[in-house]
Amino acid sequence: MSFITRGFSGHRREPDPQLPPGQTLVHDWPVLSAGPTPHVDTSSWELVIRDETGTDHRWDWDGLMALGVEDVTVDIHCVTHWSRLSMEWRGVSVDKLFESVESEHEFVMAHSYGGYTTNIPLEDLLDGKAWIAVEADGEPLTPEHGGPARLLVPHLYFWKSAKWVRGLVMMPDDEPGFWEQNGYHLHGDPWREERYW
Repeated sequence: MSFITRGFSGHRREPDPQLPPGQTLVHDWPVLSAGPTPHVDTSSWELVIRDETGTDHRWDWDGLMALGVEDVTVDIHCVTHWSRLSMEWRGVSVDKLFESVESEHEFVMAHSYGGYTTNIPLEDLLDGKAWIAVEADGEPLTPEHGGPARLLVPHLYFWKSAKWVRGLVMMPDDEPGFWEQNGYHLHGDPWREERYW
């Protein structure tokens, strides 16, 4: 004898082809952080790319803006299972930064004000795949969302889009950053559900 009826079994929802497996659509923008929120003024903000020779390539706020800010509309996917589609951003393509940086190394460690780090293959930052974002939804980024500038790598889980970005350090090998040392996947492709390793 069965005590479960069809009325209590629920209805199977068809997966949304715009959403990676295991993701739920949201229309807001949840705030998730791994520590206290740094407050960095654009007058003191700086971005540094360090190549394998130890040379630092530096941009202050005005120098970053002079590279050219572009509008970007992308989907973002958080490892905590939420996704937001067609989100509007403004930022500087990482390609523009690397026009003046030569490196044979294939990996990058992103560093943030506040101490956060995350590792990313260089190929995931180039060819129109990543930006230094300065605005979202038509407004400057707030500190809670990583302002004044954050990395935006929308094709990877959102923990790779480091808030409060201050530097990129070239690496010969793929070394884990903060969340990767704590069990998150080294790469983080949402379409492959690379959440943990």
